[in-house]
Amino acid sequence: MKRIELILAKLREIKDLFPNGISALEIAEELNLSRANVSNDLNKLVSDGKAIKIKGKPTLFIAIDEENVTSNLSVINKFSEANPSLYSAVEQAKAAILYPPNGMNILLLGETGVGKSTFAGLIYKYAIEMNVKSKDSPFITFNCADYANNPQLLLGQLFGVRKGSYTGADFDKVGLLEKANGGILFLDEVHRLPAEGQEMFFTFMDRGVYRRLGETESERSANVLIITATTEDPNTTLLKTFTRRIPMVITIPSLKNRGMEERFNLIKQFMIEESGRLGKSIKVSVNSIKAFLSYNCENNVGQLRSDIQLACAKAYADFLSNRKDVIKINSIDLPLYIREGLYKEIEHRQLWNKLIDINKRYLIFDKDEDREIFEEGTNDSNIYEMLDLRTNELKAKGIKGEHLEEEIEKDIEDYFKKYINDFSTKVDMTNIKNIVEKDVMDIIEEIILFCEEELGIKLDKKISYGLAVHISNSIDRIRRNKKIVNPKLSSIREENKKEFSVALDALKMIERSIDISMPIDEAGFIAMFLSYNYRNVRYIQNDVKIIIIAHGISTATSMAEAVNSLLGTENTAGINAPIEEKPENILEKTIEYIREQKIKSDILFLVDMGSLTTFGKEVENISNIKTRTIPLVSTLHALEATRKSMMGYSLDEIYRETLDVNSLYDDNVADIDYKENEKDKRLAIVTVCTTGEGGAKTIKGILERNLTFDKNVIEIVPINFIGKENVYERIEKLRNKYEIICFVGPFELDVNSPQFSLDDIIDGDCAKDIQNLIDAEETYIKMEETLERDLKNVDGIMVLKSIKKFNRTVTEELKVNIKINILIGITLHMACVIDRYKEGKITLEFEGKKDYIKNNFNLYKIVKNACAPINTKYSISVSDDEICYLMTFFDSNNI
Repeated sequence: MKRIELILAKLREIKDLFPNGISALEIAEELNLSRANVSNDLNKLVSDGKAIKIKGKPTLFIAIDEENVTSNLSVINKFSEANPSLYSAVEQAKAAILYPPNGMNILLLGETGVGKSTFAGLIYKYAIEMNVKSKDSPFITFNCADYANNPQLLLGQLFGVRKGSYTGADFDKVGLLEKANGGILFLDEVHRLPAEGQEMFFTFMDRGVYRRLGETESERSANVLIITATTEDPNTTLLKTFTRRIPMVITIPSLKNRGMEERFNLIKQFMIEESGRLGKSIKVSVNSIKAFLSYNCENNVGQLRSDIQLACAKAYADFLSNRKDVIKINSIDLPLYIREGLYKEIEHRQLWNKLIDINKRYLIFDKDEDREIFEEGTNDSNIYEMLDLRTNELKAKGIKGEHLEEEIEKDIEDYFKKYINDFSTKVDMTNIKNIVEKDVMDIIEEIILFCEEELGIKLDKKISYGLAVHISNSIDRIRRNKKIVNPKLSSIREENKKEFSVALDALKMIERSIDISMPIDEAGFIAMFLSYNYRNVRYIQNDVKIIIIAHGISTATSMAEAVNSLLGTENTAGINAPIEEKPENILEKTIEYIREQKIKSDILFLVDMGSLTTFGKEVENISNIKTRTIPLVSTLHALEATRKSMMGYSLDEIYRETLDVNSLYDDNVADIDYKENEKDKRLAIVTVCTTGEGGAKTIKGILERNLTFDKNVIEIVPINFIGKENVYERIEKLRNKYEIICFVGPFELDVNSPQFSLDDIIDGDCAKDIQNLIDAEETYIKMEETLERDLKNVDGIMVLKSIKKFNRTVTEELKVNIKINILIGITLHMACVIDRYKEGKITLEFEGKKDYIKNNFNLYKIVKNACAPINTKYSISVSDDEICYLMTFFDSNNI
């Protein structure tokens, strides 16, 4: 449970005992917490509408009845989180609404289309959430420009008209000010209000009274909060007597000043809104998103919304006319002025890499939720989130005081070891520039040079890289108004005095350059990086070379240059294979390149077609180098393979992950379609033969006689290696229809599935292994319904997909087959773990954890690494205790 939740629970618990309220100090003493932290959290509870504050000495707090509080974050607070550049504007608005007794009148400034009307609507919703206005209170909007050419009619609309006051006034008319009584009146384009109207309004704002046009004797009163908006300079277009009555002036920044992440959040919001209007999901290509992120949107948020609506309308029309089978937006469908955003300068492409995974082809927006998660987006998986989670875990277990501090310090130490070990020795600072803004990167490089000079050291490459990523994360966190707390600050300062002093100077450099305030706690983290430069941190690096071989004069080298340039590396090489050159010459050229470069590491060959697919085996025959080969190469394959090699993945891991890129070419594999498509897919065993499909059918007969399976669920599909289509093209088409269990054939294919040879099939040696695969898949199918029914916080079928990958990864690494009862146990356990973490529940401690990990370290490493994709996909962090429980399933005594 989070600290703020503990405080709220305590407030509710003692409400009857202290009906007049309780002070922050008393709460702090009750919970053994810092008074300052408690005070901050209490004020946040008040801001969120979960508590009320009674001013006095001391200030007292009372919890609001639980049934009157929504568990969701306030609408305006959600807006602030998604739009950090408007944080100050939101805080000003909140202060204006809560100001006693009836709030402050507000003037909104900003260019056309920045969202002033939307912001006014948010203010109204916040007033209702905070019980300043009732749920049925009116919110009246009026654009003064609509009647600017007829001042008398304009004033009549606002203040009302008395019958006979002017020619045509045949009856009494109620004005908008009267209709807005008890609520809010929003006057847009207020600079079009004539001087007479401004004078009438400042009288109302002073005394709360007004007259209809034509009334001279009686006065009317109303309780109305006035929100005004203008695109002009108020000092030149409004009377000073008018503006003096509006103490709260809020400026809304233009779209170009709001940052690309905020623009992405706006795009996502508008896409989801359009999905709600259409009642269907909207599929948007990554290139379309990039175009919307970077095109010149002169009329700000309003134009962005309109352009997105037009794109959605066109996609919907294509869907209704059956030109497309789903509502789908591709960049080619966008107007030229939007598509031009794709060709912006390199700085924009670097930010795209930060926001959008290069391996995503489409994003799916749904009226209920955004179904697509950006796995490499905001880079929030850092030490701050780890500390928040770990502190809550320990407190939930009743650990506090010195014991809590000791546990947290140990966790920080462990985190830094892992954090630094995660960086490849091959990376350099240019890689960071692909994901970090230029101004932030400039100060990071300045800080690294400063630290080296002050301490008289040369920072290790992985320390520099890790420090740069960390500083970028910390700046981003401060910009998003999140706190930085270092529980180990005191001991770091004592143990690393020189490094801490340099780190404090580094903070000043950040503050000077970025114009933000960095807390002293951050100096502790920077000092740890600097002190780690002296330590011998265990480092393991898989070294895999990527070699592209493709037909054409410059095809391979051009692709390699593009990949190396995008990722800031030189790990990928290209060898061109001109059409007229004999394959044996290309092979000789490849072997000569390996010798010249003195390559001893594993090699992943990415080739396009033909005899090039055999080069890997030839290289293995004449050297001790392990190779893998992937045919049908594309730039996307090369990017993924290179990225994984930079991260230190093994050859087999890179091979599997790169093969997964193939699925990106099939529009039907998007997550939103997964449940429907996968339920329709049957399982298949594919038999391959070179002598014609008759031979493959013979193998099919042998399998059917030796295996037990449900033919309604599993089908044996024969294909011929020789035919009009490449065998891999046929396999890809089969994957659209089937989930392939394994392949059976006379030779090894470059596919990411188990394979068995014809000899083993005929001899019957592998029947047991294939039967195990069949039994496992049938077991998974039977478990779908159970997981769908029992899991509360995650989708059962999607979780099952993740667990299947986890099981396959671990068993392949261990080179073992697991019994079906063990498989069931792992799957159910893992599903419950994910569901429990999503609910916020904590894992029970594993007794003897440290010794168990120490004695089974290889198994620990395999299971922990296999959990990494699950951690990313579900935004959780599987603890070492849970890792140990999972390890017991794979213990050699159980398998």
